[in-house]
Amino acid sequence: MCDIVPVMIGVLLFIGIVVWFVYFYARQKRKVSEYKLPADAGAFLNDNVSFFSDLGDDGKQQFLNRVRGFLANTSVRGVGVDVSDEDRLLVAAGAIIPIFAFPDWRYNNIDEVLIYPGAFTRDFRKSGDGRDVAGMVGDGVMHRRMILSKQALWQSFRNELDGRNTVIHEFVHLIDKADGSVDGIPEYLLSHPYIIPWVGMIRDTIREMKGGDTGGIDMYGATSDAEFFAVIAEYFFERPDKLEANHPGLYALLLKMFVPPLKKR
Repeated sequence: MCDIVPVMIGVLLFIGIVVWFVYFYARQKRKVSEYKLPADAGAFLNDNVSFFSDLGDDGKQQFLNRVRGFLANTSVRGVGVDVSDEDRLLVAAGAIIPIFAFPDWRYNNIDEVLIYPGAFTRDFRKSGDGRDVAGMVGDGVMHRRMILSKQALWQSFRNELDGRNTVIHEFVHLIDKADGSVDGIPEYLLSHPYIIPWVGMIRDTIREMKGGDTGGIDMYGATSDAEFFAVIAEYFFERPDKLEANHPGLYALLLKMFVPPLKKR
């Protein structure tokens, strides 16, 4: 009898865990299905997000479904500024673009996106000197949160040929962070044979950048391996043609990460 008790406890514990997971996923599925996007969401994204407008009808519907899933599970609210449905759609678009090729991907490391009126300081102040930050994710008080400047949010999509997109940049940091560390090596996206070549390309390109040969890459990418990955991802999604021309090796490896190949603009 004594031997049966631990077994029974284990069985009941296992059943309890299974029931909890079934309930959790059913609740999540219902939450997403009940979330309503604005009626003009597709038209707005078509007019303001080139990645979306380049997709076919099926791709656009998949993108909208992913946007709905993201917004159903992630709060987007303003701090000192009103947040519109359009603001939320742009935030969600920046989240979905780098993971669109991965239908099962979910951002499990963010609960909330805070929108500030403009640039802010590294200690999150919206006024005073040192306001040079347009987007941030992190730990501590920033755990599971992101801050974006509303000005940078809109600028990211107004000029999609400058190779810069603050929203994509910050969500790529979250992709990088998914394996436990923000180190510029997104193990979820890179199979092991590609990791060593990727690290080598990071180091070689940063060295070239510091020597004055940027090939169009924002110098902020030379700050660290993590920033390089976020910056080069911006470049890849906004100007794949230019990246391929200037850095064909980097482009080819990023294409292996962010498949399928993008339509060149």
